[in-house]
Amino acid sequence: MLPGHGRFDYHPWHGRPRYAWPGGARLAVFLGVNLEHFAFGEGLGAELAPGGPQPDVLNYAWRDYGNRVGAWRLLELLDRLGLPATVLLNSAMYDYAPPLVAAHRARGDEIAGHGRTNSERQSVLDEGAERALIAESTAAILAHEGVAPRGWLSPWIAESRVTLDLLAEAGYRYTLNWCMDDQPVWMRTRAGRLLAIPYPQEVNDIPSIVARKDGAEQFAAMVLAGFEERLEQVARDGIPQVMGIALHPYIIGQPYRLRALREALAAIAARRGEVWVTTAGAIFDHVAALPEGSG
Repeated sequence: MLPGHGRFDYHPWHGRPRYAWPGGARLAVFLGVNLEHFAFGEGLGAELAPGGPQPDVLNYAWRDYGNRVGAWRLLELLDRLGLPATVLLNSAMYDYAPPLVAAHRARGDEIAGHGRTNSERQSVLDEGAERALIAESTAAILAHEGVAPRGWLSPWIAESRVTLDLLAEAGYRYTLNWCMDDQPVWMRTRAGRLLAIPYPQEVNDIPSIVARKDGAEQFAAMVLAGFEERLEQVARDGIPQVMGIALHPYIIGQPYRLRALREALAAIAARRGEVWVTTAGAIFDHVAALPEGSG
């Protein structure tokens, strides 16, 4: 037997229960907007070009464009189309760019935990230090939002062997780290169950644009093709799906990319009678309320 994780069991796709999202929809769509802050002169960070010796001004400034400009342009787009968002928040943003977080708060967007900063990985920490990282990020969100976050996305999708246990022990109800399914999946932890909600690593501007070097139109076409194909699938087999779209303002907030994305998101917004456009937290609420064995 190969080593395994023991967190969930295998279930073939066509054996899944048939249930509906609110309004009778079979497809739920959510936008994951990553608001991230990076250390200057040290630590991790996506790169526009191969980084030189620190301080790496080119890549630091490219990432900072997202918080200063790109995120605000993305907010305008979301407002124009009336789309909600799940904000995946580095808690360092409260000190660095509080007006940006406040703008999402004013929209009623969900705030989910995304560590302290994407300059670090929690997977390399010992259990005590990882617990402290989760606690620090959670406490900052609670202090500023008045409610604790229910969802977590690890910086760099990095987990230790006890991350899921620590999240459940800290009061989290769902994780976005695992991309193994098109439906939410209940996971086992030492503190009870935790829901894995699908968060994309394909329809995600970092793997697409930074890693694979996809163009703006190619990424937008990917979003729309995935949406249309899923609509056909759920109509054919009746099995409900979740489609996440992962966005980073320093990437997608560049004007030519935003222009291409606008058309794809407008096409999704126009189909709201057929799909449930929502947040990850609302998806959790719906699945948690299903009868045992339905989700």
